[in-house]
Amino acid sequence: MTEHSESEAQRCPSGGDCGSCGGKCHDETRQIHENLKGVSHIYLVMSGKGGVGKSTVSANLAASLCLRGLRVGLLDVDFHGPSIPKMLGLEGAQLYAEGEKLVPVEMGSLNLKVMSIGFTLSQADQAVIWRGAMKHGIIRQLLGDVLWGDLDALVIDTPPGTGDECLSTCQLLPQADGAVLVTTPQQVSASDVSKSLDFLRQLSMPILGVVENMSGFACPHCGEVTEIFSRGAGEELARKYGIPFLGRLPLDPQICAGGDAGEPFVERYASSATAKGFEGIVDKLLG
Repeated sequence: MTEHSESEAQRCPSGGDCGSCGGKCHDETRQIHENLKGVSHIYLVMSGKGGVGKSTVSANLAASLCLRGLRVGLLDVDFHGPSIPKMLGLEGAQLYAEGEKLVPVEMGSLNLKVMSIGFTLSQADQAVIWRGAMKHGIIRQLLGDVLWGDLDALVIDTPPGTGDECLSTCQLLPQADGAVLVTTPQQVSASDVSKSLDFLRQLSMPILGVVENMSGFACPHCGEVTEIFSRGAGEELARKYGIPFLGRLPLDPQICAGGDAGEPFVERYASSATAKGFEGIVDKLLG
């Protein structure tokens, strides 16, 4: 059997060295690499803490890339809280196959390709109860058996923390550009996000930068941003660990309204301070 490097062994989904999986991990990554060969950039959106608006950032980041005229895919691997279909108005969409591949759901207004486990649930309130090995297998299928085709960017919304879904996604995507870390302005949030930063470094996954979400309140009438929480924890985190600070995203009541209505905020309120914040983040990622 072919010997593997220490870094490859660390990525082995079996949890041990590559000898314990018989090299299966390399077969999986090769299959996924072949399936995603038409994808130019892969961005993971992660956070060590729940409730920071990570799925909102993922959905609007993907929409912002689409508004640049790019071909974009959005993959939701938050199995226990798959909110992307709701946020994009795609609840109830049906999946179908083309040959041996699943075809992602397309959001016509943005030409955005979307895949989520939420499309397979018979009811919106149905619980997903899976162990780690099952999650790994499903993520492998979502990456290797979905007809993503040619894309300029694939955005992947991960669940909070550093558990099975995040681990498998990073292990199966050594070719990813890297991860965008989302925090809120409070120190307690940044402290949890720093654990994701350490997790990514141990897996040798590049860190593209930090986004400080809910950073101030943008008045829906005049657009003025008022600081209602503490400020700067995201920027301080980036400075402490020597990684880019991608920008701040103010709270805006229309973000919640847009998510509930299935309309990406940045598409409908392009002139708002928060939409401009997303534009700045996209500029830095593409630059």
